This record gives sequence, C-alpha cells and structure tokens, in this order.
Amino acid sequence: MFEQLQKFLQGLGTEEQAEFSRDDPRVAAAALFFHVIDADGVAEPVELEKVKELLERRYGLDGAELQKLIDAGQQAEDESIDFYAFTSVLKRHLDADQRVQFIELLWELVYADGVRQELEDNVVWRVAELMGVSDRDRVLMRQRVADRIGAQDSG
Repeated sequence: MFEQLQKFLQGLGTEEQAEFSRDDPRVAAAALFFHVIDADGVAEPVELEKVKELLERRYGLDGAELQKLIDAGQQAEDESIDFYAFTSVLKRHLDADQRVQFIELLWELVYADGVRQELEDNVVWRVAELMGVSDRDRVLMRQRVADRIGAQDSG
C-alpha cells in the first residue's frame, strides 16, 4: 500500500517542468505541508527541514527543482484563503489508501518539532475530513507516527 503511494508520488516528480501549476498535486501537497507547520504561528526550522525531506523523498526532486516546488507550495499557501482547493486536487489524484497515507505524512510534520499542537491537530482533522479520510484512519495514522517516533500521544 505504502509502495503504491510512493510510486505514484515519485511518478509525479518525473515530469520535466519549468514551473509548477496550482493544479499540480505536488504543489497542493507542499501547500498543505506549509499550512500544517504554520498552524501554530511558528514554523520551526526542524519543521521546515521536515517539509523539505518529505518533498525530496516523495517526489525524487533535489536542488533547483526541489526549491521550485517548495517556493510554489509556499506561495500557494500564502495566497490561499483556505485549503479546500489543495485537498480537492489531492482527492482527485489519490485513491482512498493514498489519501490515508497522505494524512500520515501530515502527522509526521505535526510531530517534527516533538510537540503535537492543538491547532496543527485541527488542521490535520479538517484536511482528513475534506479528503474523505475517516476519523478512525486519521487517529490510526496519528498513533502510528507517534509510536514510530516515541512520542507521548494522549489524544
């Protein structure tokens, strides 16, 4: 299941593009990543590094192409009034299992600084809801990430 998402995401990154469009699922993913880490009002350096790591790992980009995606995602997030546009792009491009796995990536960002903030938690809940991911799957992904990194996860 995870391999399918990874292949899909890597496949998206193989297209030669000078620019990333707003409808590009990679930009939508990056924008949502920024939305999560900005939710508590402080984007910690470790969170920004995690965004870079996830985009690099998932899309097989590096150097200038990775920076273009980061810049496009940040700009899209800065210009957005909500994240419905991003979730709808991803919902069109990801199957049900891939959407659950995407929520797992968001939890990785939430826990990147070692603290699960209520505002970040709320963003993941809203994104999951818009992408059609069940509460059960959202919580299971949160617990999976918390267990993997050894975080205390009381909620």
